[in-house]
Amino acid sequence: MQLTNLSLQDFQSVSNVEELKTLLAKRDSPTDTLYNKLTYEEELEKLQIELVKLQQWIAKTKQRVAIIFEGRDAAGKGGSIRRFSEHLNPRSMRLVALNKPTDIERGQWYFRRYIKHLPNPGELVFFDRSWYNRAVVEPVMGFCNDKQYDQFMVQVPEFEHMLREDGVQIIKFWFSISKEEQQKRFAARLENPVKRWKFSPVDKKGQELWDRYTYFKEQMFSKTHTTYSPWIIVKTNIKYTARLESIRYVLSQFKYDGKDKALTSLLPDPNVIMRYYRSSVQID
Repeated sequence: MQLTNLSLQDFQSVSNVEELKTLLAKRDSPTDTLYNKLTYEEELEKLQIELVKLQQWIAKTKQRVAIIFEGRDAAGKGGSIRRFSEHLNPRSMRLVALNKPTDIERGQWYFRRYIKHLPNPGELVFFDRSWYNRAVVEPVMGFCNDKQYDQFMVQVPEFEHMLREDGVQIIKFWFSISKEEQQKRFAARLENPVKRWKFSPVDKKGQELWDRYTYFKEQMFSKTHTTYSPWIIVKTNIKYTARLESIRYVLSQFKYDGKDKALTSLLPDPNVIMRYYRSSVQID
């Protein structure tokens, strides 16, 4: 982060974040990154306060809420989940990120391994990828056959309808990233020793098989976007914005206690986050 336009004297002249932001707003582009970061952190804190309220209401009213994060690799799913969950009570919140199925699980009904991870009354569950692995990743990479794929695509709307009727509230996010931005993030992962573990052979294939991913993604949307379980598209080329707007969207879906006292807007930006429509122009 460049701070060439700020001197030690500049830093000594401010006593709080607001004064620093005012100073930064008067400076040129080298300080824009810092200004945006400060603004983002302020807004994130206000939204995380609302998430705490939401979780308390979910626990109090025994709601069952599942939030699914899907998207191409490096789209920012994990980073967003961390911002959602970092201040929540772990006793009534879980993160589900399953490994590849075992031999026993491969012989069972596909949805069975996910059913046991669904939210209990009063619980909020985040799925870092979900049963929708079979809709995109598995057919692209050859991890399932045509019969398994076709059967899944027929069953998944009914599966989600049953969950809805049983009282489980599902929010399905698709984090949308451009091919160019994905490549940049892959390169950044390889350069960073603490993030290098995130890059896998599957990631590399993601760039090579970009168009095939696109085909199966569109098939998934067209067959599993329903009125009771719609797909919510989040543009994630700008990670900070995607995190804020996805949180805002979730908060907008519930009438929880204290919502009217929020310190910031809880209405998501329709230029960043929207329901899937077949006519929508998407970046990925």
